[in-house]
Amino acid sequence: MTALSLATRERLTDIWLAGPATLAMVVFIFLPVAIVAMLSLTDYQFGATTFSWIGLENYQKLFSSTLGRKAITNTLIYVAVVIPGSVVLGLLVALGLHRMNHWAPRLSNVFRTVYFLPVAATLVAMSVAWQMVLHPSLGVVNQGLVAVNLPPQNWLGDRGLVLYTLSIIGIWQTVGYNMVLFLAGLLAIPDELYDAAEVDGAGSPWSSFWTVTWPMLGPTTLFVMVITAANAFRVFETVATLTKGGPAFASDTLVYALYREGFVYFKAGYSSAITIVFFAILLVLTLLQFRVVERKVHYR
Repeated sequence: MTALSLATRERLTDIWLAGPATLAMVVFIFLPVAIVAMLSLTDYQFGATTFSWIGLENYQKLFSSTLGRKAITNTLIYVAVVIPGSVVLGLLVALGLHRMNHWAPRLSNVFRTVYFLPVAATLVAMSVAWQMVLHPSLGVVNQGLVAVNLPPQNWLGDRGLVLYTLSIIGIWQTVGYNMVLFLAGLLAIPDELYDAAEVDGAGSPWSSFWTVTWPMLGPTTLFVMVITAANAFRVFETVATLTKGGPAFASDTLVYALYREGFVYFKAGYSSAITIVFFAILLVLTLLQFRVVERKVHYR
């Protein structure tokens, strides 16, 4: 009886400790996902009193329509530009500031603040600032092009440029956050490893980076890539503020299409299907990153 009572108390303790978190996950994560998945199989519209089960018609519409394929393609292009651009630049900035901290710590702190400002600032406010900077006639960028005898560009109005312009803004917004993560990873690398590498003949900065810094930054790099991918897929504020998916849906993305179909046209079923596709793409990309990148990760 004593042993059984002890085992029962242990089970109750486990439930008491893990129960609230499990309940929160079920209520706030799994249950909403299940509801969205169910709605994606219907033609339900917000405000309607009835709905019909239509199976996979919403998904067929998404993948067969020009606008649906355009939103998916634009999102993938945006992610393909932002992830490597922001990760590489974040690492380069972190390396530079880490070295600068040895001989000019105050200047390094100033640059850290400058690079982190886009992360701390409101994205809508920053989008308005970019709209002024990229103005076709009054913007600083086009005035600089004219000053060097280059033709000005309609950065937010040209269908061939707008998506890449938004990608550059996305990189600018993300570099500061990645820089902070990489700086934390650099500070965690023991100096003894660099001393040992120098003794073994890896004395140059390039050699020490590939033999010590890059392998030891494996866990940080994996985390940065996953976080960057999640943020890139969720791009919304800059699209909604600067282009509203235009011109001619050239900058339309999955999240903005979800917003437009769900909260402008009130098509709850169709927007739910977009949500499930968005979730599936993000899940597949995250799993691929774990399988590919984690093979090269050296945990300490």
